Amino acid sequence: MIQIINEAQSSQWKPLMRCLFQSTPSHVNRALPYFCLALTHFLFIENYICHAQRSSRPNILFISVDDLRPELGCYGNTHIHSPNIDRLATQGRCFHRAYCQQAICSPSRASLLTGSRPDSIGVIENTAYFRNLNPDIVTLPEHFIRNGYNATYSGKIFHGRMTDEKHSWNYQPNRKGLIRPITPGGNAMPENQKIFARNKERMVALYGEASSRGLVHGPAYEAGLVGDDGYLDGYNTSVAIQTLDDLVQQDKPWFLALGFNRPHLPFHAPKKYFDLYTPDQIKPTHFSQPPQGGASMGLHASFELRTRHGIPKAGPLDTSIAKELLHAYYACVSYVDAQIGRIIAALEKTNERDNTIIVVWGDHGWHLGESGIWGKATNYEIATRVPLIIWTPTMPQRGTPSRSLIELLDIYPTLCELAHLPRPNHLTGQSLVPVLHNPDAIIKDFAMSQFPTPALREWAANPLSPQMRETFFGPLIQKVEDRIINQQGSRWDRELFEQHLMGYSLRGNRYRYIEWRDNRDRNAEPIFQELYDHLNDPHETINVAQSKQKEVVRLSHELKHLLEN
Repeated sequence: MIQIINEAQSSQWKPLMRCLFQSTPSHVNRALPYFCLALTHFLFIENYICHAQRSSRPNILFISVDDLRPELGCYGNTHIHSPNIDRLATQGRCFHRAYCQQAICSPSRASLLTGSRPDSIGVIENTAYFRNLNPDIVTLPEHFIRNGYNATYSGKIFHGRMTDEKHSWNYQPNRKGLIRPITPGGNAMPENQKIFARNKERMVALYGEASSRGLVHGPAYEAGLVGDDGYLDGYNTSVAIQTLDDLVQQDKPWFLALGFNRPHLPFHAPKKYFDLYTPDQIKPTHFSQPPQGGASMGLHASFELRTRHGIPKAGPLDTSIAKELLHAYYACVSYVDAQIGRIIAALEKTNERDNTIIVVWGDHGWHLGESGIWGKATNYEIATRVPLIIWTPTMPQRGTPSRSLIELLDIYPTLCELAHLPRPNHLTGQSLVPVLHNPDAIIKDFAMSQFPTPALREWAANPLSPQMRETFFGPLIQKVEDRIINQQGSRWDRELFEQHLMGYSLRGNRYRYIEWRDNRDRNAEPIFQELYDHLNDPHETINVAQSKQKEVVRLSHELKHLLEN
């Protein structure tokens, strides 16, 4: 089609040019109207060609949400106010059994954005930078850049400062005229900023600058008397909207990533989102005990939450604090939902919606008191299951959810296929396009996740440091260790359990199988095994590994096969 237009353009344009420039002045006057008509035709054709070349490749709106479990209306949680995400789910495909590859920020995001498992890229804790460990690996946005896209981001996509600016992004976001909010420690309210400052001074005095770094925080939640842009997520959405308006003016398709910090701690959001909920109607979980017979090293002591001001440093949280935390988490979900509504509305105003693929995903789940803990960083269903919604312009059976097992590392090959880009050889995942065409399609039998010894890791997934043991957490850490030693007996070895023990989790149609292995020796016998029967125990309250040895042997074999391949 474009070739035909070019030939027509050439055949009509060149004779008129010769006529115009080889004619006498009187002839020019007569030819001028035809010249203007031809020029208008030429410019129209040029614009059509440019648009045809762009529209043959879809744009990507790529939305990530930190610490968001499937606590949304479209996942059956009717107590949550999430109208914008719910609306997208009714228009696209909502995946009800999507799982991350490790339930903590950097490993999960690095895995998704490289299409590789955490072990493969060597990123199993937040401090490891995938680019330093894998200099030549091609990330998802980088692959789109190599295929003619503009790629840019606003907010949290990769973890922390490991943003891969040189390789993964080639277009600057538009922040012109926008004022970035000043929120020390994430706090917008002056009284909480003062608490944060006092805590910082006190922790540094007690433990020194380096040892106190992870302990300096203000309150765990805040109902800020500010507008949406009074916190970073609202500001980053405004940046993304301005950037979107710029991108659609360019002659390239685009990959726009927008990343939200909430509902990651601290649970801070504008007060109007807290007001959406009635505190008396908020109910803590009924499943607040560790799984019976579960791995003693499989649950941490809620360290990340306990660093927050006003949260007990040991022991269970009382019901009133639990309800306040739930209220704040829900408010953060609604705040983020509103921002997602803003960016989708902005997309529709550009008239590019029908040529844009939208992906909304959470990097991992979060225990809200389930199993007796608060936080991410386990191998259980609550921490590994994530929300994932994909919308495409031409998908069939809109609004029909899928219960197919899928993994976050499947997003990379999916977007490659949807955008008609070649698939990089290093990708581990499988395309979800069959499930986008048919929600009942099955592309895999298992989703695999992993996490190293949650009980003996800090909230960045790094091993507990000697300095951490010298803080107010010292007695709590000792209690955690005693619990592990009591269960594991002669298998206890400090170096093994702190440095080399990895829990691998397989989620199948019926069972979740967790195997604790010495990562120094893949052929060694498992240290401990867990099995949870979701048909009879969807909340994973009883480890039935001892009574279902046949399933344990089968799933251990499947895990070994996956690890070897």
